[in-house]
Amino acid sequence: MALSESSRNSLIPSFLYSFASQKSSSLDAPNPTTTAFNGAGGSGGLSSSAARSSSFVVAAPSEPSRKIEMYSPAFYAVCTAGGILSCGPTHTAVTPLDLVKCNMQIDPAKYKSISSGFGVLLKEQGVRGFFRGWVPTLLGYSAQGACKYGFYEFFKKYYSDIAGPEYATKYKALIYLAGSASAEVIADIALCPFEAVKVRVQTQPGFARGLSDGLPKFVKSEGTLGLYKGLVPLWGRQIPYTMMKFVSFETIVEMIYKYAIPNPKDQCSKQLQLGVSFAGGYVAGVLCAFVSHPADNLVSFLNNAKGATVGDAVKKLGLWGLPTTGGVAPAAATGLAKA
Repeated sequence: MALSESSRNSLIPSFLYSFASQKSSSLDAPNPTTTAFNGAGGSGGLSSSAARSSSFVVAAPSEPSRKIEMYSPAFYAVCTAGGILSCGPTHTAVTPLDLVKCNMQIDPAKYKSISSGFGVLLKEQGVRGFFRGWVPTLLGYSAQGACKYGFYEFFKKYYSDIAGPEYATKYKALIYLAGSASAEVIADIALCPFEAVKVRVQTQPGFARGLSDGLPKFVKSEGTLGLYKGLVPLWGRQIPYTMMKFVSFETIVEMIYKYAIPNPKDQCSKQLQLGVSFAGGYVAGVLCAFVSHPADNLVSFLNNAKGATVGDAVKKLGLWGLPTTGGVAPAAATGLAKA
C-alpha cells in the first residue's frame, strides 16, 4: 500500500522534500501575478515566460542544489555511507575505553576501575596496548553501521507501506522501533565475527596482534561457527541499544524544544540545533548503556573463553553480576562517545 504524499512527508526529514515540493507546487499552481497581467491583455504586461520564471522558488544558498530522491538507490547508498562514517571511526576512537571495559568484565579482580585499568594496561603493554584490536573494531563497526542505517531506512519504508498512511502516521514510534530492530538483526550478523576476534585479542594478551593473525587463529581453535557463538547475546545487547537510542533521542530532543526553548526548531540557529542534538545523544547514550550492559557482559564472556556457554556466564557472574560487572560507568562513557 503506497503512502500518500502528506503522510510520507511526515515520516521523513523535511529538508529532503521541502524544496522539491515547493518547486513542484509553484510550477503546477496558477501564478496570480501571471493571471492578472495576462488577463489585462495589455502589451505592457509581463510575458508568459517571464511571469512563469518569477514563480520559481529559489533554493537558499545553504541548500544543496540537487536533492536525493527518497528511497532511491542513491538515497540508500548515502545512508549506508553515513552509517560507515558514523560508526566505524567513532568506535575506533574509544578503543582504549572499550578495552578497559572488556577487561573489567573478564577479570574484575585485576581491573577494578577505569583509572586502575588504564594503569595496569600502561604498565604491562605500554601506550600502544591501548589500541589493541582497533582493526577488527574499525572494520566490524563500519560493516554494522552500513547495515544498520541502510536497512533502517529500508525497513522503515517497508513497514510504513504495510501499515498504510493512517496507521503509519499514527504509530510512527512503533514504525521506528520495528525498523531499527530489524536493521540491527542484519547489522549484528555482519559485526559478530569481528567482535569475536576483537574481544579475544583485547582480553587475552599474546593471543594475537590483531585481525590478520587473530582471525585464522580463532577459526582454527573453534571453527567458523565459533565466530558466531556470541550472536544471540550480541542481538540482546545491540537490538535494545539501537531501539532505545532512536526512541530516547527523538523524545528527548522533542521535549527540549517543547519545554526548554521558546522558539520552534526551524527558527533556531544551527549552533543551537547542534547543541540540542548533542544533549539528546548524551542522555540517550547513558540510557542505551544501562539497557545493553547485561548482554554486553555475556558477549565478552563467551568470546573470551573457549567452549563457554551462556549458562557458564550466568553461573560465574550471577544474576546481579550481569548488569554490574565491568561497571556501568565505563559502559555509559563508551555509549556516550558512540552516541
